[in-house]
Amino acid sequence: MKFTEEHEWLLPEGDLIVVGITAHAAEQLGDVVFIELPEAGTEVSKDDEIVVIESVKAASDILAPLDGEIVEVNEALVDAPGRVNEDPMGEAWFFKMKPSDLSPMDDYMDEAGYNDFIG
Repeated sequence: MKFTEEHEWLLPEGDLIVVGITAHAAEQLGDVVFIELPEAGTEVSKDDEIVVIESVKAASDILAPLDGEIVEVNEALVDAPGRVNEDPMGEAWFFKMKPSDLSPMDDYMDEAGYNDFIG
């Protein structure tokens, strides 16, 4: 698993990458009340804004961590966005993508590096 400075986690799953937000990010957001996910089949470029999350405290965007195609989204979050607060590192993943190039994964932090980053 890798982590971004934007508090996303990236989990390799075969030739796909599963993307969600960290427990730290979920805590900072507070109670999540709305999530807008991209459409499966959407081509994205690294740093595109592709998910909108609204909480009682703030609205936030999730950025594409890699270039590639969104192949699956977690539709369960649309009806139950609070799952992000309950299990941000597991059942509350946002989307799965097929990256066009995996090499940028090397630039992201491992768990120890992320824990140092959030202090």
